[in-house]
Amino acid sequence: MPSIIEAQQWAKQQLAGGESPKVDAKVILQHVLQCNQTYLLTWPERALSAEQWQLYQTLVTKRVAGEPVAYVIGEREFWSLSLKVSPATLIPRPDTEVLVEQALKKVLNHADTHIVDLGTGTGAIALALASELPKAEVFASDLHEDAVNLAKYNASELGLSRVQVKQGSWFSPFVGQKFDLVVSNPPYIDPADPHLSQGDVRFEPSSALTAEQHGLADIDHIASQAPSYLKAGGWLLLEHGFDQKGAVQQLLTAKGFVEVFTEQDYGGMDRVTGGRIKE
Repeated sequence: MPSIIEAQQWAKQQLAGGESPKVDAKVILQHVLQCNQTYLLTWPERALSAEQWQLYQTLVTKRVAGEPVAYVIGEREFWSLSLKVSPATLIPRPDTEVLVEQALKKVLNHADTHIVDLGTGTGAIALALASELPKAEVFASDLHEDAVNLAKYNASELGLSRVQVKQGSWFSPFVGQKFDLVVSNPPYIDPADPHLSQGDVRFEPSSALTAEQHGLADIDHIASQAPSYLKAGGWLLLEHGFDQKGAVQQLLTAKGFVEVFTEQDYGGMDRVTGGRIKE
């Protein structure tokens, strides 16, 4: 059987031409061996078992076919939290951490702080906020049963089971409730966008990616409904496409939100827009 270093060299050759063959080879091998990067560096000559080598080849072949690494290994890190992922949900992305950062700036760590994450998917946003705000009451919703079950699983595994995940479309599971903060990373890509046939998004559920009205339909719906679910002075924060800042700001302003702002992601692209309901 090949050694750790030999296995990585083989994988890098197989993955040549991809975006990050060295990183992908390492991450997949760490998953197979259930080890960290230090182990790979410390024991490069250690041989894989026959079962490990077979599994490694299988997973690398999936990545060569274009399957995202997060789906290949079944997990992704977000906000230093290890999350289980599946093809039923979007893969949490680093830029979404900007939404978490802005949310933390808008709420106080009081026992009566109520937060809801709409379209939670893996639960990434809700769980990140719950991990930082142990006194807050955090809720989440998703239309799809598979996503709800996945978010509940992640919450349990992370010891954040106080996050209440409900099945339903956007606000529908929370009729009569009021929140201090509403956050969402809804579908915002135009169905005609050519990028949908490229890269990792080819493997992600289109229902979590695309929205009508040039990607604005779900954002419009959330913005329309949010005033009925926000406490006076509460905030709505939305992730959106890099070219949607103007449209989203106009939507929020038209719905009566004030102090409307937009924050850029780590790549300098407009990514999160929010507004506050008047007190």
